[in-house]
Amino acid sequence: MARKPSEDLLSPLTLIVGQEELLLDRSVAQIVAAARAADADTDVRDLQPGMLQSGMLSELTSPSLFSERKVIVVRAAQDTGADVVKEIKAYVEDPAPDVMLVLVHAGGVKGKALLDAGKKAGAREVACPKLTKPADKLAFVRAEFRSSGRSASEDACRALLDSVGGDLRELASACSQLAADTEGTIDETVVARYYTGRAESTGFQVADLAVAGRAADALGQLRWALAVGEKPTGIVFALASGVRAIGRVATADRSLRPADLARELGMPPWKVDRVRQQVRGWTGDGVAAALRAIAEADAAVKGGSGDPAYALEQCVVAVARAARSQNQR
Repeated sequence: MARKPSEDLLSPLTLIVGQEELLLDRSVAQIVAAARAADADTDVRDLQPGMLQSGMLSELTSPSLFSERKVIVVRAAQDTGADVVKEIKAYVEDPAPDVMLVLVHAGGVKGKALLDAGKKAGAREVACPKLTKPADKLAFVRAEFRSSGRSASEDACRALLDSVGGDLRELASACSQLAADTEGTIDETVVARYYTGRAESTGFQVADLAVAGRAADALGQLRWALAVGEKPTGIVFALASGVRAIGRVATADRSLRPADLARELGMPPWKVDRVRQQVRGWTGDGVAAALRAIAEADAAVKGGSGDPAYALEQCVVAVARAARSQNQR
């Protein structure tokens, strides 16, 4: 008979593997919650990196005077010393009753012996890979709304990602706020009402306006972005990303279907559609000129100029001018 999810969470040994901090913390919290639901007096020891020293594991896993359940969390297990690794490997072969050992491991080659030993001992495994692709982060936003019992439109999820950025903790917080403070289906209008100011201040909003050839609007957003604390280096990065996306889409195989093109370019389909609209007016020479201007701005904001704001303004104007190069012929 298959074990229930709650029983899986109470496994005597769990390997939580990955580098996405929010997902790692949530996985640990789920285990602790399940343990305390089974025994309110559960003793939890959350050992931060470097805290587990040689000889401590035996003491931590020894029977308690009050026989309560124990949860021992070892963070950054891949960085533990050789003596500690040896102790853990010996322990997982003969775990103590009513003790749940949780090894949080970054994955990879370092400390792989611990992963191998845990898997051999039949550990429960939880994968928390770093979410780097926009499509994965969009899926994360959808899942956050679903888990809160709320319905959100696709446009709303995209708008939230554009507005808040890719940090999972901030995205989760934004989803939680929207779920708690609004009613009905969460659409793009709702997201704009809560996050318009932030969306308009991001470097990517400046870049979207610049690559569309809207110099005046882009300059206005640039000044607002700098006023609210947007880092000049982040704005340069956004401009470079926008122009490079133009070049990649413009030179892609036009015979490919939208979904295939998105996979080929490593972009979500909605972004490919947006860039396709922005490509109009661009030429190869225009892309080259814009990238030169961005390289100069990058050097300026990293110490090559006494006035980074002016350097950014010049860059935005150059990118917007390049976006209209086809129409100027």
